[in-house]
Amino acid sequence: MPASSESITLTGDLHARPAGALAVAAGRFAASVSVSAGSKTVDAKSVLGVMGLGATSGQVVTVSADGPDAEEAVAALIAIVSEATRVGGLGAAAVRSDAAADSRARAVGAS
Repeated sequence: MPASSESITLTGDLHARPAGALAVAAGRFAASVSVSAGSKTVDAKSVLGVMGLGATSGQVVTVSADGPDAEEAVAALIAIVSEATRVGGLGAAAVRSDAAADSRARAVGAS
C-alpha cells in the first residue's frame, strides 16, 4: 500500500473546530491516517484524539497516511490544518458565510 507523510508548522492552535474539521475529512478516506505532534501520534479520524495532541501555534504537526488514497488524504488534511489553524481560519469563514446568508435572506424577504 502507498504511504505518504507531510509536516506543517501551525500558525494557530489545533483546538476543537480545526480538530473536528480534520477528523471529518480524514474519515472520508480509505487510508489509515494519523497526526503527530511532539512525541504523540493519534488517529486523525478521532476528534478527541486530535484535540488530545494539544498542538499549539508554532508547533510542527505531521500528517501521515497509509493506504490506497494516502497521498490525497495527506494533501487534503495538510490544507485543512493550514487553513483551520490560521488566525481567523475556519471559524471566521463560517461566521462570514453565516452573516452573508443572513444578509441575503433579509434582502429576499424585503423584496
